[in-house]
Amino acid sequence: MSHPFHIVDVFAQQRYTGNQLAVVRAAGDLSDREMQQIAAEMSYSETTFIESEEQSAEGYPVRIFTPETELPFAGHPTLGTACVLRETVLGDDSEVEGVIPLSLGVGEVPVTIERGEERDSGEDERFWMRQPDPSFDEQVDPGLAAGVLGLDEGNLDADFLPCVVSTGLPTLVVPLRSTEAVREARIDDANYGVLLDATDAGLVLAVCSGTVQPENDLHVRVFAEAHGVSEDPATGSANGCLAAYLARERYFDSSTIEARVEQGYELDRPSLLLLRANDRVGRAGRTGNSATEKRAGRKDGDEAGSGVEVRVGGRVIPVAEGELL
Repeated sequence: MSHPFHIVDVFAQQRYTGNQLAVVRAAGDLSDREMQQIAAEMSYSETTFIESEEQSAEGYPVRIFTPETELPFAGHPTLGTACVLRETVLGDDSEVEGVIPLSLGVGEVPVTIERGEERDSGEDERFWMRQPDPSFDEQVDPGLAAGVLGLDEGNLDADFLPCVVSTGLPTLVVPLRSTEAVREARIDDANYGVLLDATDAGLVLAVCSGTVQPENDLHVRVFAEAHGVSEDPATGSANGCLAAYLARERYFDSSTIEARVEQGYELDRPSLLLLRANDRVGRAGRTGNSATEKRAGRKDGDEAGSGVEVRVGGRVIPVAEGELL
């Protein structure tokens, strides 16, 4: 059976930036082992496999693999795969500006396409995914969170507590004080092991409000060693967790978030992720904006505010195509 594949750059502003993704089509006859071997051969942070180009009730069946393991959900593979489906299966017409549903390990994830006034310009086109509703877990000590990143606790933003958030892949969100602290972050294996023993957070996201590009709002790095990726240049799933965190914690003094996030600069793969979030419920027991006041108003495992609606978007740029031999 023929297995065409496509390489796209996701969350990219131009070719050869953003996060690389390989998408293998007509993959229904491939075994789990073969998919894992192909993902290891591609050696990108993720490779996706479209098992059928016929839409089921749950959407187009897609599986996601890192070079080492299968994932139930990941952000840039979702957007990149939707783009390949639109280009190769669905066709570029007005009807496709609705929803492209993907059936992933976490269930159905819808992807929409937004275009500006220049409808024929790919540069004015953004793919958006609605992520599963987030869950929150407060049980991460600030000292441990700093230690995971190889930093002193004084590098943490004192107004915002580290928190594990999940929209499918649990992520430790660690707000830092400066871009210098973000750039100095390195995963400390011993502390990372303690984190993995205590939580399911295989991803660690470091964030600060200082940016490289003045038009952006946040600077981010994401580490995912538990999934076989030491550092990722653009991480849709983790930034979805960040969007939920920003809304819930009123990071910008608002329960509604519209943010531009830069990532990948330390890897020479500059990326731009667009975040939208809305805290529909709000947090019970919030007493103020300081970390001390927030800590006083919380209980372990508190799920209040988990009704946060999260969307992550960005550009997808085709780079290459071929066929597996």
